[in-house]
Amino acid sequence: MRSSPLQKFIVAVLGWTVALLMFFPVAWMVLTSFKTEIDAVHSPPLLVFHPTLANFTHVIYLGNYLGALTNSVAISLGSTVLGLLIAMPAAYAMAFFPNRWTKDLLLWMLSTKMMPAVGVLMPIYLLCQRSGLLDTLSGLILVMMLSNLPIIVWMLYTFFKEVPGDIIEASRMDGAGVLAQLRVVLLPLAGPGIASTALLSIILSWNEAFWSINLTSVNAAPLTAFIATFSAPEGLFWAKLSAASTLAVAPILIFGWMTQRQLVRGLTFGAVK
Repeated sequence: MRSSPLQKFIVAVLGWTVALLMFFPVAWMVLTSFKTEIDAVHSPPLLVFHPTLANFTHVIYLGNYLGALTNSVAISLGSTVLGLLIAMPAAYAMAFFPNRWTKDLLLWMLSTKMMPAVGVLMPIYLLCQRSGLLDTLSGLILVMMLSNLPIIVWMLYTFFKEVPGDIIEASRMDGAGVLAQLRVVLLPLAGPGIASTALLSIILSWNEAFWSINLTSVNAAPLTAFIATFSAPEGLFWAKLSAASTLAVAPILIFGWMTQRQLVRGLTFGAVK
């Protein structure tokens, strides 16, 4: 059934409306980052003002932006690589050697994401403290990996299920072991799905703020914790906070824009036969 021009127009208007509503907070944050502190808290809000780069200068040169940026990159990439190394064998086993507990195990893994993170803050904090992982990159990489692992396993399991089992069986008959099957068969066939899983894991780790703020202070603080430093007992420095937030989200926004085709391709992998 073909859509009428009126239906297409209504859908287009609704789509643009939702997109603008979602983009407005980001646009307002960027706009505020070019204001002075006085202009940032002016009421009513100013749309016409003299822009300044002083906030960005303060964030980059007086703050520890480059150090926080390096930590964010290390944590995102490290947790993603470690998560894939653990999740790929698990997803492989559940996809090609399922048993009667496989679905229950997957549901249990996903149910852990429904628990508020604050509910396990104290035990994880104490574990990191007593094992010497508090305020370290290794500690945050481990926590971020464990936090994203259920989603990584679920996504890889879904993508692996789209690979015909006969191909895996044929490679096994040819003498290929598990590592050879993962490297030679699954990586080429499920490559888009694995890539999209990695991209999503990087984005989730980059944007994670709860664990970053509570498990770091100086040494391993990523950009999400760096933003929180612009709040003070006197209040929030809105202009500097907006500049720090803009610099924090800009790398991941650019990364997402550059990889959107691969991300969409992977998320729709197997949807069309």
